[in-house]
Amino acid sequence: MAWCALKPFINLPAIKMGAISNRTPLAAAGVGCASVAGTSLWSSSRRSPAFACLSVSSLPGAKEAVATENAPAALGPYSQAIKANNLLFLSGVLGLDPKTGKFVSDSVEDQTEQVLKNMSEILKASGADYSAVVKTTIMLADLKDFKKVNEIYAKYFPSPFPARSTYQVAALPLDAKIEIECIATLP
Repeated sequence: MAWCALKPFINLPAIKMGAISNRTPLAAAGVGCASVAGTSLWSSSRRSPAFACLSVSSLPGAKEAVATENAPAALGPYSQAIKANNLLFLSGVLGLDPKTGKFVSDSVEDQTEQVLKNMSEILKASGADYSAVVKTTIMLADLKDFKKVNEIYAKYFPSPFPARSTYQVAALPLDAKIEIECIATLP
């Protein structure tokens, strides 16, 4: 659960630093946290717009694993995806055929297509689709494949495209050419 507001739209009292620091153990325990930007929320006579945000985390154990047979099983002690706080976190996905557990081919183009098909199945099993994806991370065995991957990637994600990071890495599991992970929102 989260609450955010601009101070001009609500009447907030001044916050004293001692009141926040006295509650530090409660915030550190994951029950709640308050953060404030701007000076007008503090005891001050200045009139500047401030932004306040209050966030309350979920209780431990309030996460749910997602699994589908329509995508390759995890290669280790991790889940295909995790639902938590209306967010979906997909683990890195490889271009493996879910039926055979083998790469569809050695080409980065074919592996990219299969990665995105596998991601689609995990998103679907989670109740989401590509329009809900807000962040992706692409790991490439060779950054020279960046353009080829972009051409295929653009076919799957609707505009506005998610935020993204792309890296060349020293190695990927099973000598894959590409691995993609993502974060999506849930309804």
